[in-house]
Amino acid sequence: MSIRQSVRRARRASIRRGFRLHPAQAVAAGFAAAVTAGTFLLWLPPMSREPGGTSFIDALFTATSAVCVTGLVVVDTELHWTPLGHLVILTLIQLGGLGIMIFASLIGLVLARKMSVRTRLNTAAEAKAVGFDDVRGLVRGIVLISFAIEGLTWMFLFPRFLFGYDYSPADAAWHALFHSISSFNNAGFSLYSNSIMDFVADPFICLPMCAAIILGGLGFPVIMQLRKEFARPLHWSMNTKLVLWATVVLLVGGWAYLTVVEWNNPDTFGPLDPGGKLLAGFFASVQTRTAGFNSVDVGLMHDESWVAMDVLMFIGGGPAGTAGGIKVTTFAVLFFILLTELRGEGAVNIFGKRLSRAVHRQAITVVLVAVAAVMVAAVALMHITGLGFDRVLFEAVSAFATVGLSTGITFDLHPAAEVILVVLMFLGRIGPLTLGSAIALRERRILYELPKERPAIG
Repeated sequence: MSIRQSVRRARRASIRRGFRLHPAQAVAAGFAAAVTAGTFLLWLPPMSREPGGTSFIDALFTATSAVCVTGLVVVDTELHWTPLGHLVILTLIQLGGLGIMIFASLIGLVLARKMSVRTRLNTAAEAKAVGFDDVRGLVRGIVLISFAIEGLTWMFLFPRFLFGYDYSPADAAWHALFHSISSFNNAGFSLYSNSIMDFVADPFICLPMCAAIILGGLGFPVIMQLRKEFARPLHWSMNTKLVLWATVVLLVGGWAYLTVVEWNNPDTFGPLDPGGKLLAGFFASVQTRTAGFNSVDVGLMHDESWVAMDVLMFIGGGPAGTAGGIKVTTFAVLFFILLTELRGEGAVNIFGKRLSRAVHRQAITVVLVAVAAVMVAAVALMHITGLGFDRVLFEAVSAFATVGLSTGITFDLHPAAEVILVVLMFLGRIGPLTLGSAIALRERRILYELPKERPAIG
C-alpha cells in the first residue's frame, strides 16, 4: 500500500469517527427521529376525523407529547383522532416510555441476536446504567417489566369496563389496553374528553391506574433491584433507597395537602363523599408524579393546590423510568446537601455512604437549568397569551416535567406558544444533562488548576 493510499484511508476513517454520535447525542437524536416520524404519521388525513386532517403544528405537539410521555393535548383525543390515530399515539407512548435506544436494541436482539459496542453504550446511557457489560439483560428486563405491569393493569381494568360500565368486550379490551399503557408510561393520554373525571369515585379504575403510575415512576433500576432483592433492604443501592423514601414522602404529603385544601371546594372534591374525597386526593397526588390524568377539573382547583402541584410536578419521579421532572433523587441530594451545610459537616453522607462530589455539581446543574427553562418559557407564554403567571407557570412546569396536567388553556394556545411547550417537553424527557452533553462536541479536560478564593455567600 502506498503512502498516498494510507493517508486517504486514514482521512476516511477520521471522517467516519467524526460523524459518530456521542451516546447522549444518540439518545437525543433517537427521540427527535421518533417525534418527526410521529408528526408525519399524525399529519396524514386518515388519522383525523376533521375535514382536511390535522394541522402540522398540532400533529407536532401531539407526537411530542406522546413520545415524551407527557399527555398535554391541543385537540380532543377522543373526538379528533380516528381509531388509527389512537393506535399511532399509543405506539408512540410505548416507544417513548421504553426509550428509543432500548427499543432499537430490542429490535437488534430479536433480528440479529447481537448488539454492537456502540449500541450497548447508547442503551446504557439512556437507561442510566453504570456499565454496559450486561446490556442484553438490561433490555430484556426493562421490556419484560413494562409488559408485565401493563398486562396486570389491563387485567384489573378490563373486567371493570366490561361488567361495571357495560362496554362490549372489544371496547372494554381496547380501553383497558390504552389506559394501562398510558398509565405505566406516565403518559396521561385518555380516550375520554374529560380524562378520568367520569371515574372520580371508582376505586376499581383509579387505583389500578395509580399503581401502574407509581411503579413506572420508580424507574427501571429500582424495579429491577426490588425484583431481585426485595427481602434484603440492606443490599439496596443508595439510588433505590432515595427513590423509595422520597416517593413515599411526596405521595403521602401531596395526598394530605391536596385533600385538605380541596375538601370543601364545590367545584372539585366538595360533592364527593368522604371516601370519594380521599380517593380523589390520592389520585391527584399520584398524577403529579408526571402521569397527567385528572379525575376533577384542575382549572377549578384552588390556587394553593396549583402551587403545591407545581412543586410536586417539578420534582417528578425516579430516574431512568417513565417519569419526568428533575427526579426525586436530585431533590433528595439537594436536601441532604442543605442538611450537611446547616450541620456544618464536611462530607454529605446518605444512608451510611458518602456522596460523590461530582453528584453535587450534577444536581445543582439540573435544577438551575430546569428553573431557567421553566421561567423563561413561562415569561414567554405570558407575553404570547396574555394570561396570568399562575396558569402559564402551571402549564410550563407540566410540560417540562412531562406531566400533562393543565388548567385548561392548552386548547386555545397560539402556535408560537405550542412550539415553546414542544421544546419544554422534549427537554424534560431527555433531561437537561443529557441534552447538554448531546450538544457539547467533546469533553474538555483541563490539565491545570487555578488558585482558590471564596466569595461572600448569603
